[in-house]
Amino acid sequence: MSKLFIKVLVIFIFIINQSLSEENIMILKLKDGDVKIELFEDVAPNHVKRIKELANTGKYNNVVFHRVIDGFMAQTGDVKFGNSESTSFDLRKAGMGGSELPDLVQEFNSLPHDRGTLSMARSSDPNSANSQFFICFKPAPFLDRQYTVFGKVVEGMEFVDKIKRGDENNNGAVSEPDKILSFKSL
Repeated sequence: MSKLFIKVLVIFIFIINQSLSEENIMILKLKDGDVKIELFEDVAPNHVKRIKELANTGKYNNVVFHRVIDGFMAQTGDVKFGNSESTSFDLRKAGMGGSELPDLVQEFNSLPHDRGTLSMARSSDPNSANSQFFICFKPAPFLDRQYTVFGKVVEGMEFVDKIKRGDENNNGAVSEPDKILSFKSL
């Protein structure tokens, strides 16, 4: 009897653990393929909540990667000026907007800015992150504990690597940029 109970308990724990882990998995669709992202709700709960809210309501769909610096990162997420299908789209202003939601209080943590890390973009004010984020191409330890790491690419980094790069002489500004096709929970 106890062996059966233990087996049932193990299966139950596995199912619960699996559903909890899938709750923090997102799919970022790019022109070259799907990118699977794990969100770190345990270290950046408010940032993860914001990303999920904006993504699952379609706010990131068609938003361009307005700043992409080779060997560093690809930045996106300006839902105000960066949505290429919106009447408010303005590539010159992309990177200056956010969402209509209030800015977030920083949730700096000890997770490193490694290859594939997702982190929130912000102004010089540590509590100014809103909707914009970036994905690191390579480790960027100089950003550690200064920007909120909220996720990491777990599959499909090769598609992130194909995002069109920006002008090195213009802080990575991208003419005719690639965009997020869709971003949503698994």
